Amino acid sequence: MNRYGVIMAGGGGTRFWPLSRREMPKQFLNLTGRDALVNETIDRIAGNVPKENIYIVTNASQAGLMDEVTSGRLAGDRILAEPAARNTAACIGYAAVAIRKKYGDSIMCVLPSDHYVKDKDAYQEVMDFAMDLAEKEDKLVTVGIKPTEPATGYGYIKYDKRMSEIAHRIGGVSQKRITAYPVSDFVEKPSLPIAKSYVEQGCYLWNSGMFIWKTSVIMKYFENLLPDVYGCLMEIEEAIGTEKEKETIERVYPTIPKISIDYGIMERADQVIMLDGDFGWSDVGSWDALDTLYETDENNNVVYGEQIHIGSKNCIAYGKDKLIATIGLEDIIIVETEDAVLVCDKARAQEVKKVVEILQEKGKDRYL
Repeated sequence: MNRYGVIMAGGGGTRFWPLSRREMPKQFLNLTGRDALVNETIDRIAGNVPKENIYIVTNASQAGLMDEVTSGRLAGDRILAEPAARNTAACIGYAAVAIRKKYGDSIMCVLPSDHYVKDKDAYQEVMDFAMDLAEKEDKLVTVGIKPTEPATGYGYIKYDKRMSEIAHRIGGVSQKRITAYPVSDFVEKPSLPIAKSYVEQGCYLWNSGMFIWKTSVIMKYFENLLPDVYGCLMEIEEAIGTEKEKETIERVYPTIPKISIDYGIMERADQVIMLDGDFGWSDVGSWDALDTLYETDENNNVVYGEQIHIGSKNCIAYGKDKLIATIGLEDIIIVETEDAVLVCDKARAQEVKKVVEILQEKGKDRYL
């Protein structure tokens, strides 16, 4: 069965303001110092599927930039442009019908575009096993990440530790075991006390947002659980490859109900398997996550750009063109760009998106 990678790349990454902007959202940023996050995602999954089998779904307003940034990695016809943002169910459904219409039933590996993975080899081993499992069984497969802290910025997946594990011996030689468990529940982002209880219980993993399944299987779940979305997708699928394709997508897509794949399908599905993804993962969701990407100095500061720090500890300082100097700061984030400076308590890094909301309300578009 043919295998395809589908990268979701329509987000704005507002928690990385002032570096991320409308014209340069998070997935296009080179936060690791190696390449744009979307290109790193392409290169990782290219170890599991041929590059010609990798699709990207992005907003129509970003399609041109996506084509430019990914040039040399993907052909332009592998970029699926959404005429309107309709959340992840529509995004994934659109890719599923596009692949199924052109190539028949296939394995589909769905990935966010803007995550970080430290151990590429371990990641590819997990993805290989996930696609093998999805091909053999008509189930939805997802990847969970063992919590390193009681994070409130992630969803959680509850699994049954008592159920038999599935062990996979890589290449018949390696002793590495990849385990899979039936999923009991998907949980939205919790409060801190609840997150702490999840970590203590030991039967919850972070929801990585990675999904693997047959196109036929996910479309059956759309039909049963999201019939309104399914009807729109069937109209689009019928038009794909015909002279009516562009007109149909532009007319139908904006009418698809807005709903996430987690809420619409994963939380309600009865046949979900979770793999334990142990490969050094981070969703790089906000500025405080940079300490997973960079080495810290002797005082646990993350430093990017020209800087001087005197007696400062546990800070994150990201500079572009100007010298950043600090004295006696602790647990502070500082970000300098050409037209804006962010100073933020590390514990409140998730609130950076509120700055973007205020700028929108005040009509200060030049900072967006």
